[in-house]
Amino acid sequence: MVPADQGGGVMRADLLSDPIAGLDEALAAVDAFDQALVAGLLRPQPAQAAGLTELAHAVAGTPLAARVSEAAAKAAAGAAGEDHFVALAAARAALLGSVHDALMTRVTEATGRPRGKETVPATGGRQAANLLAAARAWLCDLARAGWQAIDHEVVSGAAQVVSAMLPDPSLRRPATLLDGFAAELAASCPGSALERIPARRWGDLWSRGMLLTLPGAADAPAPGTATGRLLPLGVDLQEHATAAQAQVHAVFEPADGSASGLVRASVSVPKPDTVVGAGLWQLLRPHMSLLAAVGEGRSMELTDMPVTAEGDLIWSDEHARPSEPADAFTTARVALPTATDPATAPLDRHPTRIAVPVFLEGYAARKDDETMTFTVAGHPLAVDTDRVPTAGPLTPEAVATSNACIGLLRWDAGTYRVQPLAVETTVRKKPVALHAGAWAGGTTDKVGVKAEKAATDAVAVLRERAGRLLRK
Repeated sequence: MVPADQGGGVMRADLLSDPIAGLDEALAAVDAFDQALVAGLLRPQPAQAAGLTELAHAVAGTPLAARVSEAAAKAAAGAAGEDHFVALAAARAALLGSVHDALMTRVTEATGRPRGKETVPATGGRQAANLLAAARAWLCDLARAGWQAIDHEVVSGAAQVVSAMLPDPSLRRPATLLDGFAAELAASCPGSALERIPARRWGDLWSRGMLLTLPGAADAPAPGTATGRLLPLGVDLQEHATAAQAQVHAVFEPADGSASGLVRASVSVPKPDTVVGAGLWQLLRPHMSLLAAVGEGRSMELTDMPVTAEGDLIWSDEHARPSEPADAFTTARVALPTATDPATAPLDRHPTRIAVPVFLEGYAARKDDETMTFTVAGHPLAVDTDRVPTAGPLTPEAVATSNACIGLLRWDAGTYRVQPLAVETTVRKKPVALHAGAWAGGTTDKVGVKAEKAATDAVAVLRERAGRLLRK
């Protein structure tokens, strides 16, 4: 059996299985409020009033107590105004923020890595208060109607507001959220016909929208700059029918010799639904040279690269150049254990935002039906193989035979799970490393080449059709 304290930067999975006091109660209060939103708050029934009361009780003893108690009473009587809905959204966000912090405290104990300190947001410029107020008014209408009663008339109320907000860079963040939320609701209309309502997800989008449209809520600390060496750990590839995103997780070693830290670099692109799998790299690759470095197993030298207080590199190729070869597993074993985890912005504190790079070694992998588990020092840790993309050589089968793993520790469905980004395994009696982002910079692999050719053909056809339409 592998000892619990394995050293060498290996995560202690035993610390992740202990219950966290108050976690279930906080989530239950959020669920109770979300159920109140399902039927709407125009004419609340006793069950909805009980859900509102449970939310208010959950924040009793906090600075929000008085305002949320008043808001819950007004909403239960069907007389809630904008300020009351804002208070309820704040209470919901605060509860999920407390859940996030409790979960991250446990993660910090398990990894043994230091956490970054919060910084004070810079005061933003003046925003169009009338547009923000109009956005909140639409969200209030949604809360009164409830998810079961949404129809195209209610949902379409966002269109004019979003169109007016999008041209303003300072409003683009809330505008994008509202635009996506409205599109999702429109695709689900009428609400009365839905067999299943995603109450938690829509509750998340609703409360986040309410808070982001408050003046100053989206203010963030002024970005800094990063000069030094970037050592990639792996790539998290996310795909949607009309968009794709690649997020590179890496260790950054500053040139001035100060403490190293974990950073992220992301690139997102729109895509046609015919481009899938390895073809996605074709769309993503031209926008970020880092992907080629990841595919080649190289580090990068950064010079004055903009970086946020939360560790997100605002990537610009002119501030980066490829450097020496850098093995991700060497980075995980040597550099990851002492790298500082970035702080999380207050509005981003939510359990679904947890994605912490970790390194596991010496575990036993077991696959039962559709679930996979790593047993680390005698303690089980769920493995989320559903997140392994098809756009690389890493497969669930390779994960099942692996002996070392670089992954992202997440929290989902009430438990910690690890999403593999790369594994070390044995193929034909030889040790090999398989990376989810191995094809990011191109590949000679037969499967990858075939997928890229299919994507090239699909994009060429679409461009030709688009050109014909523009010529008409």
